[in-house]
Amino acid sequence: MKADKQALGEQGPQGMLGKALDSIERVGNKLPDPAMLFLILMFAVWALSALLSGVSFEAIDPTTNSPIVVHNLLTAEALTKFLTSMVTTFTAFAPLGVVLVAMLGVGVAEHSGFINTALKRMLKITPAKFLTPAVVLVGIISHTATDAGYVVVIPLAGVIFFTVGRHPLAGIAAAFAGVSGGFCANFIPSGIDPLLQSFTQAAAQIVDPTIEVNPLNNWFFAASSCIPITLVIWYLTDKVLEPRLNRTHKVNREEVDLPAMEEEKPSEIKAFRVASLVMVVAIAAFFSLTVPETSTLRDANGSLTSFKAPLMQSIVPLIFIFFMLPGLVYGYMTGAFKTSGDVVQAMSKSMSGMSHYIVMAFFCAQFVAAFSASNLGALIAVEGAGGLKALNLPAEITVVGMIILVGFVNLFVGSSSAKWALIGPVLVPMLMQLNISPDLSQAAYRVGDSSSNIITPLMPYFPLVVVYCQRYVKNIGIGTLISMMLPFSLALMSIWSVWLLAYWALGFPLGLGASYTYGL
Repeated sequence: MKADKQALGEQGPQGMLGKALDSIERVGNKLPDPAMLFLILMFAVWALSALLSGVSFEAIDPTTNSPIVVHNLLTAEALTKFLTSMVTTFTAFAPLGVVLVAMLGVGVAEHSGFINTALKRMLKITPAKFLTPAVVLVGIISHTATDAGYVVVIPLAGVIFFTVGRHPLAGIAAAFAGVSGGFCANFIPSGIDPLLQSFTQAAAQIVDPTIEVNPLNNWFFAASSCIPITLVIWYLTDKVLEPRLNRTHKVNREEVDLPAMEEEKPSEIKAFRVASLVMVVAIAAFFSLTVPETSTLRDANGSLTSFKAPLMQSIVPLIFIFFMLPGLVYGYMTGAFKTSGDVVQAMSKSMSGMSHYIVMAFFCAQFVAAFSASNLGALIAVEGAGGLKALNLPAEITVVGMIILVGFVNLFVGSSSAKWALIGPVLVPMLMQLNISPDLSQAAYRVGDSSSNIITPLMPYFPLVVVYCQRYVKNIGIGTLISMMLPFSLALMSIWSVWLLAYWALGFPLGLGASYTYGL
């Protein structure tokens, strides 16, 4: 009888899901190394651009108001430009600088022992059963500091889970789902709000030149979304992913290069308190500089949170400084650092762990540049939006269809602003004809834009997360990470869509000055 129940359980939803994810992992891990995958994709884009360059498309690029033209990347001129810009394409690749600069400061804090002690102190006050939701919430809130979550929260989540005896890949997955899957949810307004609003308003003014959209038109919905997102990720991490990882990807704890979490010494506690005080004072002193309306850290309009504000453009250097300072204080007080050479050595160790990512970033940068230059991304986005418009479905179904479309397009066009600039001018006016407000259209876009971030290798930080995983399990590949994150992606898209429809049905306000309907 027991054997029959066990066999039945293996055929149940959990067993079927496990088999499906195992298959995805096997197939995915047969793909080439991420660096070579980006190279192959670049060649594929070249070939496709040559094939489609002679085709006339009716799709109109809303940014130029002219038909989309696919550019042939195999012409002599295009190949010459590729060769002459190869170095600058790599060095200008935004995620590369973000990761390396931030990791220099984090490396000092880590190898001095400051982060180790900070984690021990944190674990003493965080109940074990609430560790997962705490990691997820920190990941969601990290959006306020642009890309900080990718270079700080995700790797630290792995360390925290490893420290308490849980599977580190489960911590990385939970943080990744919070940082990237919950990208458009946050309690705190961030630069993404006015950025999306600017494109939404421009698209809406195609139909109504006098309409204005509030930059915080989705704030209430984005804040409320933290609730279902945290609960979904919490459940999937603890009940689905981690049990599977414990069966399929056991961690040899002796091989993991992490300092042992021993009991704190009095000297370490004293050094931690002083180092933390230095960090708090430095942060307070810096932000006091933002208070004056004439602060040079504000943009031309006096805003601190717009993407043009120097404060927002300084987030990565600030991460470097605010990790470096306590790391130095702690290291010298405990004796971990005796000379400046020890500090440089700590930075070098941090960079050595990034060597694989640097190689991947080189090929990723070349692919992204080729995909953008070919105009294939614009074609996919606009044709998809046009197809949805042609279906002429009821309003609720259209909104869900928009979410699915955006999630699909997101697999190919990673930039949130670029996607909305392309499909917003098609979808926003279309939905306005159905009496659906631009505010609701933008909310639907945010759901679709976030949900599929965590399953596309074309997302610039995806290879970095693979590197984080390989710190604990050496044979991790793209397929493993996709199989880990797929349940999160599908669940987030489904439940978040239902949350939006319920929010709409109950008439809760989307944000400041927002509405659900547009009166023609």
